[in-house]
Amino acid sequence: MRHKKKFNHLGRTAAHRSAMLSNMASSLIVHKRIKTTVAKAKALQLFVEPLITRSKEDTTHSRRMVFRKLQDKDAVSELFREISTKIMDRPGGYTRILKIGNRLGDNAEMCIIELVDYNENMLTKEAKKAKKSARRRSKKKTTTPAAEVAAETPAETPTEKKEVEAVKEVETAKVKEDKEEK
Repeated sequence: MRHKKKFNHLGRTAAHRSAMLSNMASSLIVHKRIKTTVAKAKALQLFVEPLITRSKEDTTHSRRMVFRKLQDKDAVSELFREISTKIMDRPGGYTRILKIGNRLGDNAEMCIIELVDYNENMLTKEAKKAKKSARRRSKKKTTTPAAEVAAETPAETPTEKKEVEAVKEVETAKVKEDKEEK
């Protein structure tokens, strides 16, 4: 029975699996992003995240423990020099899996696994999201539903833009007339 045994065997012997994960982890550390199958990426995530956590403490013992798993001197030095300084304040979740579709040959589900702090595209999106201010209650609007629909729909051609502007002007004129009557 396989009670409490979480890891995926990936259809390989233990020696083949550990060698494959070691090579993939070294490639991930050196290149910051690799393309693989989803099953291998999930197994790699479980393999590499404890190594990255161990790299936060730069001691001889932790270097030796990481080298025991990776067996690649260049990857270990890269991990302890560059990556550990970037992820020092992150409490976990150092990798990200992005699914990219199926492979043509065998229809295997493919993905990209990458180090989170090294994707500039995602970092700029997160920075934009972080600028949100506190939520406030909005004032009541006195516009009609037609003006709201016109404001929400994006205009694609110049004539449509002119029509939307004309609808807005008519609605604002109606609102002004209503205010003047009161």
